[in-house]
Amino acid sequence: MAERQALDILGIGNAIVDVVASATEATLVEWGMAKGGMALIDTARAEAIHEWIRAEMGEGVQTGGGSAANTCAAAAMLGAKVGYLGKVADDAPGRVFAEDLKGLGIHFPTAPLKGGDPTARCLILVTPDGQRTMNTYLGACVTFGEADVDEGAVASAAVTYLEGYLFDPPAAQAAFRRAAGIAHGAGRSVAITLSDSFCVGRHRTAFLDFIAADADIVFANEDEALSLFEVGEVDAATQAFLATGKLVALTRSEKGSRIITPAGEVIEVPAVPTTLIDSTGAGDAYAAGFLAAHARGLPLAECGRWGGVAASEVISHFGARPQADLRKLVAA
Repeated sequence: MAERQALDILGIGNAIVDVVASATEATLVEWGMAKGGMALIDTARAEAIHEWIRAEMGEGVQTGGGSAANTCAAAAMLGAKVGYLGKVADDAPGRVFAEDLKGLGIHFPTAPLKGGDPTARCLILVTPDGQRTMNTYLGACVTFGEADVDEGAVASAAVTYLEGYLFDPPAAQAAFRRAAGIAHGAGRSVAITLSDSFCVGRHRTAFLDFIAADADIVFANEDEALSLFEVGEVDAATQAFLATGKLVALTRSEKGSRIITPAGEVIEVPAVPTTLIDSTGAGDAYAAGFLAAHARGLPLAECGRWGGVAASEVISHFGARPQADLRKLVAA
């Protein structure tokens, strides 16, 4: 007998505390950072960058973060029933992260890591054009593995949503495959976000294999799609996605999004106008809006609109979590 559906969405990803700060182009050059990318850093570099942020602007804007956790938070704000799996340490930031999710009504059953690395941090520098450059110290995140996959939570979730950033630790890839097997065994769906073009470059073959064998829904932006298929323009990537037979939401910044269906239909969804302040979390919020609408059985174009509304709100301020009432915004 199939598990009763208790959750609309179960996210699995890197449990991270986000630290967001303003920076100039010169700052990125000085630190040797690739603008717009995500670099994995060690403890020493994390401490050095964090100390620079403190010297320049205090602690910066700190929130519970991590790509899939941001999606879960925004989806919960839209009324979806949400759960999350991800590894934090048994430390103060880890407890703050857990309380943050629980305060949003998100089910978070993962046991904390005791006696190992501290809870992860993502140090995000935002240039005046709104572009974010991320420096991620994974800490306790890398210990997430198959044993942390809560079988009951996965089996009871309509969609298990997987964060591509978690592909970096090998144990997490095995956890993804286990989660996908549980979900499909219970008649549920599996979604994956490609997360970052640099991440795609590191794990292109693994992503392609996972999409072909395990994913039902794929989220990607243009850069990630071009990297995945090693093509130079978005229409070629669209054709490649059509060949996969998956449901794909391809986000295109100010051009809106393109939804590619298993039946071969391509739906263009316009962007929601806003003032760009900080692009951090735009894709996470889009996925939240899309999946929350999808959980309600709304048409795919409307799912794309919900995604666009959520993304528009998030990029209008610093920080990757919504600050306005998303339910009112999607109803407007």
